[in-house]
Amino acid sequence: MNVRSNRSRAAVLLGTVLFAAMSGACAKSEEPASTAGAGSAPAATQAVQSAAPGAATCTLDQFGGTKVDLKTAKVGFSQSEKEANPFRIAETQSIQDEAAKLGITNLTTTNANSQFNKQISDVEQMIDSGVQLLVIAPLNSDGWDSVFAKASAKKIPIVTIDRKINATACKDYLTFIGSDFAEQGKRAADEMAKALGNKGEVAILLGAPGNNVTTLRTSGFKDQIAKIAPDIKVTFEQTGNFSREEGQKVAEQLLQSNPNINGIYGENDEMALGAVTALKGAGKKAGDVKIVSIDGTKGAVQGIVDGWINAVIESNPRFGPLAFETATKFFAGEPVGQDIIISDRAYDASNAKTDLNSAY
Repeated sequence: MNVRSNRSRAAVLLGTVLFAAMSGACAKSEEPASTAGAGSAPAATQAVQSAAPGAATCTLDQFGGTKVDLKTAKVGFSQSEKEANPFRIAETQSIQDEAAKLGITNLTTTNANSQFNKQISDVEQMIDSGVQLLVIAPLNSDGWDSVFAKASAKKIPIVTIDRKINATACKDYLTFIGSDFAEQGKRAADEMAKALGNKGEVAILLGAPGNNVTTLRTSGFKDQIAKIAPDIKVTFEQTGNFSREEGQKVAEQLLQSNPNINGIYGENDEMALGAVTALKGAGKKAGDVKIVSIDGTKGAVQGIVDGWINAVIESNPRFGPLAFETATKFFAGEPVGQDIIISDRAYDASNAKTDLNSAY
């Protein structure tokens, strides 16, 4: 089965799951089973955690504005970081593929290349050009006031994906679609505790400052470690800005100052893979230092197969189907959740080899 047919199948599954979630089902959806073999469709589809009864929703009447036919609408997508990171590549591709599938012919895509001022300028220019829907992968969680003022004046709904903006849903923006980042950190802590036998010294390669992903992945990890494995001590923390190159440099510094470190928690796969390069350069062998990371890229899952990485908690970037399904429901007058939280899978030695093709 080729990649495009895989995406089509995933889109169908996403639509079905989202319908159930938006209809107010009470129970959480189960995580996808880790049964996909090589060549099969990705098992890591974005299963949605069903909304609790009474969860906040937003409608077109509440938000304001008018109904829009997405096929003829002008849609803007703002990407935050350069597409050297597999997460960003897969995220942008998912938006573009789903737009093409739905017959949306007027999609404008911009990339801020990790420059926040450029992202603000990109989005404001799209608003000025007359977009009727914005999908934004925000670089930072704060600093969006000028965008909200412009979008609000024209009643343009904003769907934020993968990182939250610190603002009011159904007012400043329509909804957030993404992972539970604190839960990702907790799950990473569980895997680290298991790998270290509940004792040792751990370093954290922090993500980029200024966004809620870094904050929550850090607090979730630390809180859980303190709870389940108090004999594991976090002795080193430094930002690697979600970059492989910076992750490698930080890990090299770490190994010089603390050559006996037992574990490394990378807040994304790119930094973890940079740490693997640093470990190899320091003469370490696979398994000498336990590594747990978050994302679910093919490189990191291959790292599990090769013995360098112990576990990877997925953060699924395939937002296209959910983003456009949400927008379609909203413009049709149906209520949509103000927070749409997805369920992420995990990879370890038990499934990494068989499920490698599920990674991105």
